[in-house]
Amino acid sequence: MPFGISFGRGSGSGTAEPPLLVVGLGNPGARYAGNRHNIGFMAVDAIARRHGFPPWRSRFQGQVSEASVAGRRVLLLKPMTFMNRSGDAVGQAARYFKVPTTDVLVFHDELDLAEGRLRVKQGGGHAGHNGLRSLHAVIGPDYRRVRLGIGHPGDREQVLGHVLKDFAKADAAWLDPLLEAIAERFPDLVAGDAGTFMSKVAMALQPPKPPRAERSAAGDSGKDGAG
Repeated sequence: MPFGISFGRGSGSGTAEPPLLVVGLGNPGARYAGNRHNIGFMAVDAIARRHGFPPWRSRFQGQVSEASVAGRRVLLLKPMTFMNRSGDAVGQAARYFKVPTTDVLVFHDELDLAEGRLRVKQGGGHAGHNGLRSLHAVIGPDYRRVRLGIGHPGDREQVLGHVLKDFAKADAAWLDPLLEAIAERFPDLVAGDAGTFMSKVAMALQPPKPPRAERSAAGDSGKDGAG
């Protein structure tokens, strides 16, 4: 039975406000660690490093870490159930802390976005993504998602091999800056400002060009250099 947004407020052991539940989707184990499908794990790992979260510990059929970010209690969760049962872990954590579905934020891979692009979305369908399908079945569709582009192989028959293939070494040129920017701007997401988060991440990956006068000066300074 989906949770929808019917949770009460409060925690499992008191009346404190429940945390923001931030989930990274992926598959556990070294075999899958570098897969495109595991970019959700990579994103929450980057957030944990950047914001000083304590070491991961086992709970709710997953790995969890909790800290305060931008004045908000945040619980990071990496389900260890494999992708197609991600909802089991998320459901356990959400039930325990009485987290409304709208306070669940999920980082996941997205075939329909180009590599290095991202979009934040509230609710909607699962588009065949097995991790999202599991979440829909357990907590309903109204959670927030950060869709992390991994590109599409161009043929539906190649999708499984594409998502379960490791990122290439050359992908680090866009993947590392993307994860760094996500971690840096994460407080915007905590504050509910998805627009600023998306624009700042985009700016970090594509810095604005210098003013025309500076570009002209740079061009002039190179006229006498070796050609």
